[in-house]
Amino acid sequence: MRASLRTTVAAALVLGLAAGGALAAPAFADGRPAAAVTAERETAERGPDVAALEKALEGLPDRQATAALVRVGGDGRDWQGVAGVSNLRTGAPARDDVRFRAGSTTKVVTAALTLKLVADGSLDLDGTVQEYLPGLLPSPKFQPITVRQLLNYTSGLDAGSSLGETDEELYENRFETLTPQEVVAASAAKGPLHKPGEYQRYSNIHYTVLGLIIEKVTGDSYARQAAQRIFKPLGMRDSYFPGSDPRIRGPHHRGYQEMDGKLVDVTEWNVTDRFAAGDLISSTRDLERFLTSLFRGRVVPEPQLKEMFTLPGVDDIETGKAATMAAGLETFTINGKEVWGKTGARPGFHTVIAATPDLSRTVVYSVNATAAHQDGLALGTRFAFPAFNQ
Repeated sequence: MRASLRTTVAAALVLGLAAGGALAAPAFADGRPAAAVTAERETAERGPDVAALEKALEGLPDRQATAALVRVGGDGRDWQGVAGVSNLRTGAPARDDVRFRAGSTTKVVTAALTLKLVADGSLDLDGTVQEYLPGLLPSPKFQPITVRQLLNYTSGLDAGSSLGETDEELYENRFETLTPQEVVAASAAKGPLHKPGEYQRYSNIHYTVLGLIIEKVTGDSYARQAAQRIFKPLGMRDSYFPGSDPRIRGPHHRGYQEMDGKLVDVTEWNVTDRFAAGDLISSTRDLERFLTSLFRGRVVPEPQLKEMFTLPGVDDIETGKAATMAAGLETFTINGKEVWGKTGARPGFHTVIAATPDLSRTVVYSVNATAAHQDGLALGTRFAFPAFNQ
């Protein structure tokens, strides 16, 4: 017989950075605890390392993050935890029903949408960018690039334009609009980084082009196609693409980025430049539903689904090691377990979706990280890896 246990662990609030780099703790007039960790679990013979997950949430907010939401599933039981504060100014506690910027986990949605279009005959994996978007990548500068090569990051396209090279520059331009067409035009002007299919190189540019192809073959916006073909059928009510709207609609945590020794509120941000590569706003509930439905074949049918678990037989151009990314998903080995998933990072927000192929273990988290791009591995080790410990 399984027993349920609810635990509440008090945690200390930390705000801002003092001149010497130490974090200072504020006081609240109403005497409320600054943060709390709430976790639910059911005991089972096999399961996540609950003690490690609870420890990961203790003490939030801290230097690494202001809040965290973690959902673990599989093996017939679930575990959920939430800790930290939703707003450093008010000290309001973190919630488990919030939306957040999901960053590059968007690419899994784009890959799924692309493969659904392949399944219904609207797209061909061996069809080329030059066929679907004539004139975008002119020859002889560019050799034909296939949809499959865009999906698995082997297209050879160089990165496109951006609104800054540093967090500070990007923050200053956070309300500017940079269209996907402008991003791709800048990439095309540079010329290819390498021949198509020669290496793997992770970059947003592949999925930005895929978004444009989706719009061309459907005669509709990428955002509307994602909603109609994926979000609505799965009941993903919290998921949407904001376009040029810098706000997050509905309940959400504030996101903070450390800049020049201070935590800066970076919640409002125009993310048009990320488009089909990183513009998604979602919730842990929605992403968990999407992840499990995807792995069960309820989003992308066979044989197209196998593309999401098939690695190209090339090396990563930066590491020199064998490619680890398929169509949208990346493979990891965690504590001896084969895991497939995706990370996503925007200033103030870090997201992970990951699962074993048989869904015996799943994890979805959103962490309001203070250095979301730089601390990805550390955040994953802290908040996701314990899900696969046992």
